[in-house]
Amino acid sequence: MRSSSLRLDRRQFIALCGGAATSFAMPSLAGANSWPTKPVKILAGSAAGGQTDQFSRIYGEYISREIGQPVVVENKSGAGGALAAVELKRSEPDGHTWMIANTTAYMLNPVLIKDVRYDVAKDFTIVSMMPTGSLVVMASAKTGARTLEEFIAYARKTEKVNVGTYAAGSYAHIVISELNKQYGLKMEAVHYRGEAPMWSDLAGQSLDAGIGSYGAAAALLHAEKARAIAVSRRRMSTLPDVRTLEEQGATSRAHTLLTFQACAVPISTPTGVTAKLSEMFVAAGKSDRIRAALASQGVDEGAMPMDASQKIYREEAPIWSELALSLGLQPQ
Repeated sequence: MRSSSLRLDRRQFIALCGGAATSFAMPSLAGANSWPTKPVKILAGSAAGGQTDQFSRIYGEYISREIGQPVVVENKSGAGGALAAVELKRSEPDGHTWMIANTTAYMLNPVLIKDVRYDVAKDFTIVSMMPTGSLVVMASAKTGARTLEEFIAYARKTEKVNVGTYAAGSYAHIVISELNKQYGLKMEAVHYRGEAPMWSDLAGQSLDAGIGSYGAAAALLHAEKARAIAVSRRRMSTLPDVRTLEEQGATSRAHTLLTFQACAVPISTPTGVTAKLSEMFVAAGKSDRIRAALASQGVDEGAMPMDASQKIYREEAPIWSELALSLGLQPQ
């Protein structure tokens, strides 16, 4: 993302140089007109088969057809997307290397990783955020809870309550922490490596609840082994009657934050290229094929334009940092 100070410097330059402004803008325009000149590489910040990988492939396939060049996905899993981010930072800023990574890479790693080797604001331009839909709070059938209020009542009268997350320091972990604070509870966050084992334990009744994506939780819903009692940021078309945490009285700012996959490029990538790429992501998100793929995962929103994406980053990154710090985790 380009900082406001960089934009100010450019306006000052144009004001001082007058007619030279035309020649100043030419490299960006020329870069856009000639781009791309070779295959594009997407550094996907997770292993093959995960949501980051899926988003990289469906958006990459659409854009490949638009630009007439292959778009190759290279999975760089590890450290919540940090490995992909470091490689992107080292890449040529010519529009031929992108990164697609999730909220953790952009918002949480700067707090959770000791000596993190990249700075989102200084090293990258965020081209497009792709919302990943609300997370679902699922209560085990043994709790009898149908709503957040009923689950809180269950937690108050039960000596020990366990709620699964897909990783320590994750958004799910933050939600549990914030509910504990608001309601004076001591629910224990049980951390897994990914969602599959968490949902398996929830189905087996060894967890009282779990928080994760609709796509991964759908099998439990259909088998009626657990019940969706709340969703995070906004209601979902696949679960229209399940109210958000905020609608049910949960007051933390965490419950309204956007979770996303985002495409970024090195900071010095020509502005004409980033603008063109942003437009293609937005168009891809409106295509029938991608809308159908997203809907199957409970995602109702397509890719956002660059200006809106960067606005979200500026406004919400400080909130994510504050929430992550409040978990009391030692940076790794």
